[in-house]
Amino acid sequence: MTTRTRTLAALSLLSVAANLGAAPSVYPTGVTRYDTATAYNSYVIFSGQDKNTHLIDMNGNEVHRWNAEGFPPVLLDPALTGGKRGHVLVQLASTTGTSNEGNGLRNQAIGELDWNSQVIWQWGAAGGAQDAYAAPVEGKASSQVPGGSAKQHHDWRRLPNGNTLVLANLVHPVAGFAAPQVLDDVIYEVTPGGDIVWKWVASDHLNEFGFKPESLKLVKNGYSPRGKAAPFDYLHVNNMSVLGPNRWFDAGDQRFNPENILIDSREANFIVILDKQTGKVVWSLGPDYPAQVRGPRVLPRPVDQIVGQHDAHLIEPGLPGAGHILVFDNQGEAGYPRVSVGVQPRSRVLEIDPITKQIVWEYTGGDSNAPEWSFYSSFISSARRLPNGNTLIDEGMNGRIFQVTSKGDIAWEYVSPYFAPTPVAGAGKPVLSNWLYRAQPVPYNWVPEGTPRSEKAVTPPEPGKFRVATN
Repeated sequence: MTTRTRTLAALSLLSVAANLGAAPSVYPTGVTRYDTATAYNSYVIFSGQDKNTHLIDMNGNEVHRWNAEGFPPVLLDPALTGGKRGHVLVQLASTTGTSNEGNGLRNQAIGELDWNSQVIWQWGAAGGAQDAYAAPVEGKASSQVPGGSAKQHHDWRRLPNGNTLVLANLVHPVAGFAAPQVLDDVIYEVTPGGDIVWKWVASDHLNEFGFKPESLKLVKNGYSPRGKAAPFDYLHVNNMSVLGPNRWFDAGDQRFNPENILIDSREANFIVILDKQTGKVVWSLGPDYPAQVRGPRVLPRPVDQIVGQHDAHLIEPGLPGAGHILVFDNQGEAGYPRVSVGVQPRSRVLEIDPITKQIVWEYTGGDSNAPEWSFYSSFISSARRLPNGNTLIDEGMNGRIFQVTSKGDIAWEYVSPYFAPTPVAGAGKPVLSNWLYRAQPVPYNWVPEGTPRSEKAVTPPEPGKFRVATN
């Protein structure tokens, strides 16, 4: 047992129910519980508030670090890198002195690093594009990048053809909006050489998102909370995923073509699928939902009020629930008009059948025998299905990553120890936080052979069994 592992095991003795909904001023970090009988074993990758990207094992040991952050970092399947393991997508250059929270305006360049942090590919202000899998590209200067900088935010995906889908920001005036400029969302498909071969702009499809006339009027008349001079972030698309192979397309439903793209809007509470060929919306959920009914939750049931969701995607083939949509429903505050969770804020993870549009599985804090408000992150966060049926959840606001079984039992839990000053929720001044945007489970065989790992159980005390001496 390493010194770090012993330290984390000792810290776990301080865990009281291991829920951080309203965080105390002192609480344990690292792995606070690990049930080896029910947890699914993998590495986990995330970017911390120290602006580094960390790969940890099941005992919370950092097994690798890249001195760059990602929004989010994406560790690539070796099938997309010519068999090379341990390659990661991260940001390579950012503007100093400004906040990057909520958009990509500060993001100057993005790229792919190998296990040794060597730049394999890059796109942005750092000098165009480079590709290690092909002959050197000549003449690909930063003019290939709109505005000279990547402005990537919230997501990006490597495609089987070697291109990269980039979700980015575009600041421009849009006819019909009261705001002088909007902070629009744009998707680029970028070749290894840096050329943009496909582009989609959200405002071109404003009438396809399902807004009622009165809601659309609120959208167009809105302004940034930072003032009328600031660009209006009217949608705040925070997720972009490629559908990939799925049973719906196999059964003949063309809306679910594997090349189609799923996005969601935090500000407008909708999830939509874009046809890759036409750019049009071919499937949607929201922005309007029935109100939630408190009390016993009967499943399946129609999707009720989602608020400010993150990380919507189709569960991959071969995983339990394949073809369903998995989404972190933050239950913060969003919408046109605004809707809020109310007096007892709590988040949920939802598994949704996209054909019937019914919830077929969900997780709340109450499923772990704790108050529902014990599980809550009003922004950021993610959820990913694991091969054994567990779900890896990032409760991002509190820097907490954990696995739950299908019944809601917590099988593994980790609290990020990487605190740093952040302008988020600081009332105009930097405050210390360990918030983290997204967590990705990483199979052992996606990194170089011989990468260390530890799988030793960590058992927290029973709730109420630990007391701090007062004299």
